[in-house]
Amino acid sequence: MSNRFIRRLLYPIYKVFLINHGSYIPLGCKIEGPIKFVHLQGIFISSNSQIGKNCTIYQHVTIGSNRVNTSKKFGSPSIGDNCIIGAGAKIVGGIVIGNNVRIGAGCVVIEDIPDNCTVVSHKPRIIRREI
Repeated sequence: MSNRFIRRLLYPIYKVFLINHGSYIPLGCKIEGPIKFVHLQGIFISSNSQIGKNCTIYQHVTIGSNRVNTSKKFGSPSIGDNCIIGAGAKIVGGIVIGNNVRIGAGCVVIEDIPDNCTVVSHKPRIIRREI
């Protein structure tokens, strides 16, 4: 059997599986090795994104592209090997996430992260208070 035949046969099953889980993981994204989806609910990965080996991705994670031509971070994220991306994290734009990086739950990452780092969100802050 040709690879094209197998792809044509399995693609509808793949689409139904993702729709049932509210996720979008296109066949065009580059995943270099085994990847672990702890909970497949609500995961979105941009079609031009690159993900390394042995990564763990939790629920409601967005790995999205920046399509604003005038932006300095135009493009899709590239994620290194052995990364852990916590629930609800957002990784957006043409940024590079190094190897062995841990991204905490709810983080919004829009800058490059070097190897062997842990990223967490800032503590909540009040930006406006009604009296």
